[in-house]
Amino acid sequence: MLHELGVAADPQRWAALGFAITGGAAVVGGVRLRLRGGDGGVIGWALEGLSATALDGLPTTRAAGPRPPVGPAHPNGAVAVDHVVALTPDLPRTEAALATAGMQARGRREAGALTQVFYVLGPCVLELAHGPEVSAGPARFWGLTLVVGDLDQVAERLGEALGPVRDAVQPGRRIATVRRAAGLGVPVALMTPRISRGA
Repeated sequence: MLHELGVAADPQRWAALGFAITGGAAVVGGVRLRLRGGDGGVIGWALEGLSATALDGLPTTRAAGPRPPVGPAHPNGAVAVDHVVALTPDLPRTEAALATAGMQARGRREAGALTQVFYVLGPCVLELAHGPEVSAGPARFWGLTLVVGDLDQVAERLGEALGPVRDAVQPGRRIATVRRAAGLGVPVALMTPRISRGA
């Protein structure tokens, strides 16, 4: 279960995009996004329930204590971390490392030359992606997608800081990417909530 993500980014840039920041962190749906400054990128995460922390190069620590409380509401309506994206040049190698740590793949998708493998991390999903353009070396974090309650409202609020709203891969959901110029330090997309299967 995911407790925390470390992001090398300026907290003020996140605050300008409508995230409630306290002590250099934003808590989104029980996941703490710790904004540590620096040159950008996801620099690590804390997970509960691992039997090992050697995840093929993904900087990982064991979470201590309970998940963070939900925290204050975000002006932009962010309510959850939908998924974290990691890239690997060697899918079997990374899958084996995750399996050794006790993480089980819950789904797989082929999209042309791209292969995506999905792992459930409590409140969100790890999307492990492999394709011919992924450079050699260890696995590495790439970006994340956050759920907002009203994507159209957020798009109006953020203006040019957000790319166009479009249909997501998941049926019935829509997504938009925060532009790099916003300075969040990592690729971030905003997405509509998951559709209730009971609806």
